[in-house]
Amino acid sequence: MMSSSDMDQTPVQNLQSQFSRVQRQYQQLLDRWTPHTLNRWLATLGILVVFFLRIVLSQGWYIICYAHAIYLLNLLLAFLQPKFDPSLQEDLLADDAEEGGGDSMSPLPSARDDEFRPFVRRLPEWQFWLSATRATIIALLCTMSEIFDVPVYWPILVVYFFVLFALTMRRQIQHMIKYKYVPFDIGRKTRYGGK
Repeated sequence: MMSSSDMDQTPVQNLQSQFSRVQRQYQQLLDRWTPHTLNRWLATLGILVVFFLRIVLSQGWYIICYAHAIYLLNLLLAFLQPKFDPSLQEDLLADDAEEGGGDSMSPLPSARDDEFRPFVRRLPEWQFWLSATRATIIALLCTMSEIFDVPVYWPILVVYFFVLFALTMRRQIQHMIKYKYVPFDIGRKTRYGGK
């Protein structure tokens, strides 16, 4: 039997309530996955392996694979870069000094290395994982349609991707060396309050 509140809802309101219910369930699922970093990345790696097996065994959809690889490279670069780029900050300081605004700068800290500045990523790990997983699922779904199977000479795409990868990683490593930052936790973790 239908209650009076169900009869009062229009079809649009009913659709909106169903959509918000699905959104809440999706968010609850993501919230449950949040602390399980290794398992999340293993699941994404599994989906990525299925995607690459689909590409290799079907011998098609090379454009989809290339676009997906470029997108993942873009995500990786955003993951490795600091949120506040030191080269941009230096440019802003130089422009400000040229305009005569050097006195308006805050005196604290007095030198660049006076204060500890933690590494804050431009793209957090959670967003990196979520974007990579969504992109892999979308790319896998695109391989189900013949529309996206554009005939191309795939060795050129592979060589071009590796050249692009090498050049961008070289530039990123030079940037990391120049501004002295490491985007990874390396070394022993210090525990306080215990033996």
